[in-house]
Amino acid sequence: MIGHISGVLKDKTSNEVLVEAGGVGYEISLTMPAWFEIGELGDQVSVWCHLVVREDVQQLFGFRDKDERLMFRELIRISGIGPKVAQAILSAMDLPQLFAAIRDDQVAVLVKIPGIGKKTAERLVIELKDRLGQLDFGAVLEGQAPAVDAPMANQQQEEALQALTTLGYKSADAKRMLQLVSSDCDSVEDMVRAALRSQV
Repeated sequence: MIGHISGVLKDKTSNEVLVEAGGVGYEISLTMPAWFEIGELGDQVSVWCHLVVREDVQQLFGFRDKDERLMFRELIRISGIGPKVAQAILSAMDLPQLFAAIRDDQVAVLVKIPGIGKKTAERLVIELKDRLGQLDFGAVLEGQAPAVDAPMANQQQEEALQALTTLGYKSADAKRMLQLVSSDCDSVEDMVRAALRSQV
């Protein structure tokens, strides 16, 4: 099992990166938070990973920290949630938001995530509600990191538009998605998350 990779960021496209470590290039599919934080080409980077092995493919999924990877592993244990759907969940919601949705039975919030239907959302809540408190999620359950000053709304929108187009959306579609999002978002990442959640 490949659990962690440190190396040089050689390529960065859509939600995937290529990290060279020990002369080998590893293609890694990242959650959106990990993609935002990975750095620029040529940077020395570090990625927490989970290797999915199937008959026809081996795929590395990457995360920004151990807590995000732990949640991914819990999600893919649930019937109806595969690696891609688990990745979509972690891209649409940060961990405190996901914990709150599970704790408060917010099925209506979860079904807005692509790939999540009502039955799957209900199953997710039922199976994880009791289990979350038994898992070691570090400081996540104690709240989020201190907020930083948010940039100007128009700058946020420009950066969010660029992020959405990098994720594969056409510029016109990305603009339409952002029009559905409140300008009160605290960060570009929050704005992109909200735009993705708007696509039911």
